[in-house]
Amino acid sequence: MKTEQAPGEVTGHDTGEESPSWWHRDHPTFIALAGFFSGMLSVMLVPGAYAGILRLLFDYDTAERLFPYILLILVVPAVLAVVPRTRRFGTYMLIGMALTTLVVLCVASLVLYFMVRSQA
Repeated sequence: MKTEQAPGEVTGHDTGEESPSWWHRDHPTFIALAGFFSGMLSVMLVPGAYAGILRLLFDYDTAERLFPYILLILVVPAVLAVVPRTRRFGTYMLIGMALTTLVVLCVASLVLYFMVRSQA
């Protein structure tokens, strides 16, 4: 029995393979988790990698002057959050970036507080 398909739509029946399962399509939970963890990883890995590359390519003063351009990383999830097809992913990427930054700052302040308090 042949099913109707839209023009340009590719299914697994065209190639002899099974059609993609829900895991390979836009599952809402998968998109949210992938966006959150992408934001978390981008906050943790990209600034360090950027600083390392700048330090390898330029002298210390130039690398220090160019480092604030790391804030351009915020453009990626902002654009993703505006485009309708990637809006959910971009929103969760922004949430992941914000929460990771908040957790890192809170932990750093607590560690600093306890270190200063133990010295007194």
